[in-house]
Amino acid sequence: MTKAELVEVVAAQSKLTKKSAAEIIDIVFSNIGKAVKKDARFSYPGFGTWSVRSRKARKIRNPQTNEMMKLKASKTIGFRPAKELKNSL
Repeated sequence: MTKAELVEVVAAQSKLTKKSAAEIIDIVFSNIGKAVKKDARFSYPGFGTWSVRSRKARKIRNPQTNEMMKLKASKTIGFRPAKELKNSL
C-alpha cells in the first residue's frame, strides 16, 4: 500500500477530504518519529513497537573494487509487530 492509497482509504472511512486525511496521516507519522527519537521507543497496542536499534561497527567489502572497508557504528529504527497483528496474517 502506498501513501496515496492509505490517504484514500482513510478519507473514505472517516468522510474527510483527501487533503485533511493526508495532513492527519503526516501528523501521526511525524509524532511517531519524534517519540522514537525522544524515548527510543513507541508502542501501539495491538499493532506493534518501533524502537531504536544499534548496529555495531563492522568490516564490509566494496563489490566493485573488492576493497575491505570499515563501516562505523550506527543507529536505525526497527519494528516489532504485536502478537495480535502476527496472528491476523
